[in-house]
Amino acid sequence: MKNYSIGLWTLTLKGETIMEYGIISLVPVCIALVLAFWTKDALLSLLIGCLIGIVIMGQNIVTGFTGLLQTALGNADFIWVLAIEVFIGILVAYFQKSGAIKAFADKVDAMNLTRKGAESMSFALGMFIFFSDYFSPLYVGNVMRPITDKAKASREFLAYVCDSTSSPICCLIPFTSWGIYVSGLLVGIGCIADTQMGQNVVVHAAPFNFYCIFALLLCGLLGCGVIPHYGPMKKAEKRALEEGKPYADGATPLLSKELDQITPDPNCKANLLVDFLMPAIIIIGITVGTYIILGSAKTLEAFVVAVVYQFVTILLQKKATVKVLMETAVEGIKSVMAAILILSMAYCMNSVTKQLGTAQYIISITEDWMTPMLLLVITFLVCAVISFLTGSSWGSYAIMIPIVMPLAFTLTGGELGTVVYAAVGAVMGGGCFGDHCSPISDTTILSSLAAGSDHIDHVKTQMPYALTAAAIACVGCLIVGLTL
Repeated sequence: MKNYSIGLWTLTLKGETIMEYGIISLVPVCIALVLAFWTKDALLSLLIGCLIGIVIMGQNIVTGFTGLLQTALGNADFIWVLAIEVFIGILVAYFQKSGAIKAFADKVDAMNLTRKGAESMSFALGMFIFFSDYFSPLYVGNVMRPITDKAKASREFLAYVCDSTSSPICCLIPFTSWGIYVSGLLVGIGCIADTQMGQNVVVHAAPFNFYCIFALLLCGLLGCGVIPHYGPMKKAEKRALEEGKPYADGATPLLSKELDQITPDPNCKANLLVDFLMPAIIIIGITVGTYIILGSAKTLEAFVVAVVYQFVTILLQKKATVKVLMETAVEGIKSVMAAILILSMAYCMNSVTKQLGTAQYIISITEDWMTPMLLLVITFLVCAVISFLTGSSWGSYAIMIPIVMPLAFTLTGGELGTVVYAAVGAVMGGGCFGDHCSPISDTTILSSLAAGSDHIDHVKTQMPYALTAAAIACVGCLIVGLTL
């Protein structure tokens, strides 16, 4: 039983009554989003949003904030993300120190790429690094930034490519952490008895993940020049081409200066296979290999091994001493601190929205619309809204899968079928939309960091493209829903 009001409302779940805050639960995240677009300061905006959430919950602002930090950041999920970010920072710093990035840039420079060629290469490289939505944007952005700058491409478009070839492709491949996570959530629902069956459902759901498919397709067509730019991105690309400015006047690129200060030994020549490709191959090999052998992709372990490989090879090539490499590692960690701080506040905001029951409120006002014909499109839209407001695709998956999947199984008589696969695709696509374009999403933040783009400029220029893919996804969901 639920009682709705403008203010507080109650939710009874499994015999437990939980206080929720109704429409008021939207206030912190909405204020944070408005401030982010207005001030272009994502960190301050998120902090203010979190503090407002603490006040709404009636907590002391000091003790409430310290408690929020402990709750949001003192858990295994954030520590895992933090560890990956740290090792990615070291990895990119070692790429700089080994001369791998410079060697690749020099190789590409000799090709005299046009803007279209540079943007197409950025897309291709992003598709190659398909296994991690954290590593992909940082790798592509740092490698391609000097190349796209020379080709007079905008930082905004590079950030868009980094973002569009991270979460969307990870969402489509079943052995990434995304596929594995969703597989686990599906266990116990309907006839899905174990993770293997869950994995099979994720595989069959991929063709129905319309948002991710069209987000990737649109990005590739824009990068290759098949489709002309539109919206704010058109203006950004015109500025970069005609004025030679990779970012707008007054913009604040989310780019660390530490990496630019790391220079390789001029007397040592980098080997593209050993220094540039092998670290990526190691990460791909370990991620895919552990999934095949163990049934679980060891992403963090893959990054650790890649960093150790870089450390040893740089030493063996006598490009740096142990002391220099340790100092380089510290600089690499410093380079991702800006992103880590924003991510920390994003996690805090996610915790605030959970405590306020933001997602549950959104569901409560939409669940009555869940007719069989509209099941897929409503599922996609609700997931999209939740993930955009919380910055968490995985959070929206955890909330929506237990609600949507029983409805889908009801329509199939408890058996696996098109409705079930399409429902999973709608959930994953809707959640990916928010992760893809929300200013408080981790991959959106990392894409801005790696590309050296103003964060809010990245969000503004990417939004029309994300909405285009979302609109096409809605049409796809409606068509499938009508044919079921």
